[in-house]
Amino acid sequence: MELVHFKPFADTDGSVEGLLHTPILEMEERRETFPAVVLCPGGAYAFVSRREADPVALRFFAAGYQVFILTYSVGEKAKEFLPLRELSETLCRIREQATQWHVDPGHVAVCGFSAGGHLACSLGVMWDDPELLKRYDNHGGKNRPDAMILGYPVITADEYAHVESLENVSGCRQGTPGYAYFSLDRHVNERTCPAFLWHTVTDDCVPAENSLKLMAALQKAKVPYEAHLFPSGGHGLSVCTQETGSPDPYNARWMELCLAWLDRTFGYTL
Repeated sequence: MELVHFKPFADTDGSVEGLLHTPILEMEERRETFPAVVLCPGGAYAFVSRREADPVALRFFAAGYQVFILTYSVGEKAKEFLPLRELSETLCRIREQATQWHVDPGHVAVCGFSAGGHLACSLGVMWDDPELLKRYDNHGGKNRPDAMILGYPVITADEYAHVESLENVSGCRQGTPGYAYFSLDRHVNERTCPAFLWHTVTDDCVPAENSLKLMAALQKAKVPYEAHLFPSGGHGLSVCTQETGSPDPYNARWMELCLAWLDRTFGYTL
């Protein structure tokens, strides 16, 4: 395994850690390029949770993916589309370095949880958004993910909103136009990438209606998706293990389901 580190922009707090497979060339049948996943942990755009970083990264890595963990700008620095610009630049950089990092540039997914799910979904639906393009050159769409994986994501700005996340990322108070702009269900269109969603029905922090509203928007736009609603469980489950302080074997199946979906979406086999 090779570890890499880089900053999307030199003058922001954003940073990326990469876990890379080194191709094993001694066998005649071998894989020399790998699909990739960029992880966006949650934290209400106030902090970045390690519980939704390393434990998840190791699962994707073990399944044969190159994995990149984005620590994005938070708090007062989360305004002006900065986390989305940092994520956009991360995908562009991965594709620029695809040969060196043994990445298949046509199979790069984003994965996020809670507010990190909002960030991952923001890129999936707003990669070519006019407001983003005023602030960032997306290099002709090189920032568009090929798939997005969303765990208990913050999505909507209506009565089911996670207000702290949306106020932090928008820099606006609840009820203002700038705040509502980050209601992602309103931005879904036919150019949105395929999605995998999971949520618990009893999530009392980010209500399941966030995922339901995104599902309805994806359905209307005819964007491929798979979704799983688990009947019980709280917020912030990560991979649902003792390691993450949220042991739940039943809900832990989301990871297996996700990998099967992503492998199928990417046409990937070990």
